[in-house]
This record gives sequence, structure tokens and C-alpha cells, in this order.
Amino acid sequence: MGENSELSKNNPAIPIKPGSEDAWIEKVLAIGKSIVALEQTTPVTLPLRPEELAEQVDLGISPHGTTFAQVLNDLEQVAALTPRTSSKRFYNQLFGGRDPISTAAELVVAFANTSMYTYKAGGINAVIEEQLMAKISGLLGFSDGEGTISPGGSISNLLSVVLARDNAVHQNGGPFKIYTSELCHYSIRKNANITGIGRKNVRFVKTDDRGRILIDSLVNLIEEDLAQGDSPLMINATAGTTVLGAFDPIRAISRIAKKYSLWLHVDGALGGAMILSKKHRHLIDGISCANSLTWNPHKLMGVPLSCSAFIVHQKGLLEKSLGEEADYLFQSEEEGMADLGATSIQCGRRNDALKLWAAWKHHGDQGFESRVDSLMSLAQETASLIRQAPQLELVAEVASVNVCFRHKTAPAAWICRQLEVRQLALVSHALVGEEKIIRLPLVNLDTTLDDIRLFLGFVVEVAEDWK
Repeated sequence: MGENSELSKNNPAIPIKPGSEDAWIEKVLAIGKSIVALEQTTPVTLPLRPEELAEQVDLGISPHGTTFAQVLNDLEQVAALTPRTSSKRFYNQLFGGRDPISTAAELVVAFANTSMYTYKAGGINAVIEEQLMAKISGLLGFSDGEGTISPGGSISNLLSVVLARDNAVHQNGGPFKIYTSELCHYSIRKNANITGIGRKNVRFVKTDDRGRILIDSLVNLIEEDLAQGDSPLMINATAGTTVLGAFDPIRAISRIAKKYSLWLHVDGALGGAMILSKKHRHLIDGISCANSLTWNPHKLMGVPLSCSAFIVHQKGLLEKSLGEEADYLFQSEEEGMADLGATSIQCGRRNDALKLWAAWKHHGDQGFESRVDSLMSLAQETASLIRQAPQLELVAEVASVNVCFRHKTAPAAWICRQLEVRQLALVSHALVGEEKIIRLPLVNLDTTLDDIRLFLGFVVEVAEDWK
């Protein structure tokens, strides 16, 4: 402490901790309150170019450091310039809103600053994660299942390819082939490349007019590859596609997977939460027949980013593919004290389980069921409003929480940009077929039908300026 004090005397810019522990904590909480306030007063940030943002905040890093107080002030400015993903005008991605109890858990995680690779370091948090994975496995009908928390759906999907490869029943000599919807998440192709299978060995299956895999097309592709001596490896079924929110017919696909001895993975990053709803779980009928599942609680369950669960149907498969010896790290000698690093793709890993546990403990199964049902209902009500608007038109029937529509005269990309520039709303456009449309995902439980009416009014209003 004395050495640090001497340095600070010679160079006042050397950052030291503030005199009072409470002072900086209170400042951080004040920044959080300011974010919440800005979501009400200015729900959409002005889209600035990188150089314009750099003019607002000094982003440079000095060789001599910067005072603690100044960096806290800089953090407050950064927060003010950050897109407001918890405001009710944010419709850009498949996450949004703020769940207070899981946000509180995130603060606890930051202060505790543990890692989840060993029981020795994670303690009770490792127990919590294991219990969560057991609960999800039970919901899915995986009686002997296990799981791990990953940084996001792309990594969970990567794990599915790794486990499918490591547990391949047969290889004919030709390259492995992965079969997936033509509307699948882009991570499927990326992960084929990461694992060495190769992008070119991903076979895209045709879909019907609602965005669901066509079984005949799937079988034809598998038969073609077998005839050429290639090695069909896995099928990736999607439960809630990124744009249309479509659900592939999992039970029918599972029969094909069983017939050809293929690994069946379900990318339920969005739609896995349907298992929580008695009304909507039919959308993932057959899920218990899958070998693995991706499920992102940071989507429909409203848990803060990022939180993705990868669940596999059989205990021991994760360690078989991911486990390694490391005496300097794994030192749990007693049975039942799990070192989660043995079943994770990561070594150092933040505690993303606690926020899910806190949210689930608070809301319960019934609370999450109500959440899913409410969001699904809101999507249908939104579709009805669009049908009633003479200037707007649905692009496809609503399959889950994504509402895809067009303005009849103004281009979707132009409308989305104008909404952002005018700070009215943040929403994305996407391709359906060859046409760019407006994709409106409804994942924020605070969003009301009046908010949707306001948003659609904005769309019509800015479209009037298109020439």
C-alpha cells in the first residue's frame, strides 16, 4: 500500500481505489439507475459513427493510467451511448427487456468473480448449475441426461457437432455430412468449418411455405450421399428459426435419424422454452427423441445475456469429448464434488448459472409458462393489427414470437434505418425468400399491445417520406 501511495504522489493520474468502498459502489448503482431512466426518456440512442462516438468519450488508454473517478465518469458516458436493449422500443434481436431478479444475480456474480471450472472455485454455484441441468434434462424427457452452460447458442451448437462426430456410429470413408434446414442459424455452417467437417459438407434441406423441413427432401439428400460413399453424421432440427420462428417436425425427423443411425440435435435456442408451456409444447413434440439440445434462457425466458444451455441425452458423453487431465486444476477428491471444467468446452468460465437459477426460483415453472404464453399471444395480436392496417402486409403466418411483415410501398431496410435515425425504434430487416422484410421479435414481457400500435404507427409514418 505504501509503494502505491508513493506512486500516486509522483503521478496523480495513477489510479488508486477510492477512500470509501461504498463510494464507488454507490456510483455504479447510480449508473445503473441512469440507464433505466434513459430507457424511459430516450429509448433509442442516436446512431453515431465510430469516430463520432470517440469524440464523445476519451477512449484512449494512457501509459500512466487515469484516475478512478474519471474512469467511473467515462463508464457513465459509455452507458449513455450504449443501445438500450431493455427499452420497449428495442425489437432488433431475439432478446430484450430486464428481469430484476436475474439482473441482481448478475451483480452478485460480478462481485464474487468466481470461475466454474472446479468445485473448489465454484462451490455452491457448481451445485446450482448441476441442479439446473438436471431440471432441464427432466423437462425434456432425458432421463439420463446432463448438460453445461455455454456463452451462447453458437457454442452450444458447436458442441453438438463435436459430440456427433465423436459418437459417429459408422463412417463410409467419404466426408461427414450434416443435414439442416435451409433457414437454420448461421452457426451450423460455421461450426462445420470449425470442427474440420467443412462448410461444403453441410446439406441444406428444403422447407415448406411455413419454413419447416420437408422430410422427403431430407431423405433424398441422405440417400444421395450414401450412394456416393459419403458419411451422413447428424441432423440439425430447428425449434424456432431466426427469422420466421418456424419449428421443424422433430418427431418425424427423429424417425429418419434413427433409421440412418444419425445424431439428432435440436437447435432450440429460441423455441426450447416451449417445453415450459402446456399450450405450446406440442411445437417441440418428439424432443425426448433428440440426442442433444441447445436452449438459450436469455431469449424467451428473459435472463440477461448470455446464458445458453447445451443438454445431451446421456451422462458421460460430455466428459468423453471434452474431459482432459489437469492435476494443477482438478483437485476435487470426494465423490459428488463435480469439476465442471471436465464437461465444458471452456476452462475459465463465468458463472452464468446463478442468474438463471435466481429467475427460475423467483418466477417458478408457472411464471415462465405464463411468460411464454403471453409472448406467443402478443405475437398473434400483433399479426391481427397488421392485417387491419391497409399499408402493411404479413409476409408469413406467425409461428412463434417473430412477426414478419412488409410495408406495401416503402423498402424494409429504409424504414428500419429511418426508425433508428429518428430515434423511434430499433428493429431489424431480414430476407424471406428474395425479399427484405421487417422482422419484429416479441421477447420483452413489458411490451404491450399499445406499444405495438405505437410502433406500427411509426412504421407507417416514416414510410410516408419514401419517394
